[in-house]
Amino acid sequence: MKSKVFFTDFRMSFNGENITAKLQRLMKAAGFEGLDLNGKFVAVKLHFGERGNLAFLRPNYARAVADYVKQLGGKPFLTDCNTLYVGGRKDALEHLDTAGINGFNPLSTGCQILIGDGLKGNDEVDVPVPNGKHFKTAKIGRAVMDADAFISLTHFKGHEKMGIGGVVKNIGMGCGSRAGKMEMHSDGKPTLDRGLCVGCGICKRYCAQNALTLNGKKMTIDHDRCVGCGRCIAVCPKDALQATWDQNDTILDEKTAEYALAVVNNRPCFHISILCDISPNCDCHGENDAAMLPDIGMLAGFDPVALDVAGCDLCNRAPRLNNTWLDDCPHGEDVFDDAHSNTRWRDAIDHAVKIGLGSDQYELVVMK
Repeated sequence: MKSKVFFTDFRMSFNGENITAKLQRLMKAAGFEGLDLNGKFVAVKLHFGERGNLAFLRPNYARAVADYVKQLGGKPFLTDCNTLYVGGRKDALEHLDTAGINGFNPLSTGCQILIGDGLKGNDEVDVPVPNGKHFKTAKIGRAVMDADAFISLTHFKGHEKMGIGGVVKNIGMGCGSRAGKMEMHSDGKPTLDRGLCVGCGICKRYCAQNALTLNGKKMTIDHDRCVGCGRCIAVCPKDALQATWDQNDTILDEKTAEYALAVVNNRPCFHISILCDISPNCDCHGENDAAMLPDIGMLAGFDPVALDVAGCDLCNRAPRLNNTWLDDCPHGEDVFDDAHSNTRWRDAIDHAVKIGLGSDQYELVVMK
């Protein structure tokens, strides 16, 4: 059966309705009120944006979702998990600071913010992955799984590794703990920049495998003992320990889809995708290039895979803007394949369908 995907554009009538009110109306049309949220903790997963990036979703969208959850008796909180790379969101304190700088706080969003995998990115739960090809379990941030219901609020855009930064990526990569992100991004182990290492020994105290040894004034890594959990990366005060980004894009796509399935399987879920400021790269960047396409609209529904396919179809029907990233890219049939020719966004979709995350067949229901 085709999954229903509900869509509306950003056009406003003269009846006093604004965009966030229209989003709530779209959610209602898509069946949001069919969820039993009364008295339930509701995780709203979104990307707070990296410092310096201006393409992330405005806090107003999160406020609209949180307010609607509260109208239904739910207890919403915004969440994301810490990053594996070195940036402004590698631990919960920096993450919350970055969220605040970008405008996310209880006053602007109407709810609290909880970093899903805790202070140092190691507060995680092993969650089963049904039909997994790469994983039997996924390491998901504890707060994400402690919630009674889950809502994804996605900024739909391009992505340099997955082709699109859509709903599946927002859920799968976004909800993985630091160790989970390590599993998805790499088959390798952390590396040490000896020039940055000061031999403080903090990483050694957090290594459960005794894989780190202080050799003179520098650490060394025993990769035979190391299991690639990434905890040493989280605690290094000099950023001397770094991930090995060695995963090929197809396997990364498949692993991310499996992590997304772990998050949503057998629990109440709802998904929203906002097609605006469609930049070529992830909001994890400390900058954003010009939007490649005009603002298109908003999608909502219960099938994350169908929302991603619908989002790509809408983008590929939209006119390409001039003086953007695409000026230096080939002009084929698919804007995201063109933007990053080494990627193929369908790989994540095909695997997601295979493992039962959702359907790539959809019916687009247009709401005025």
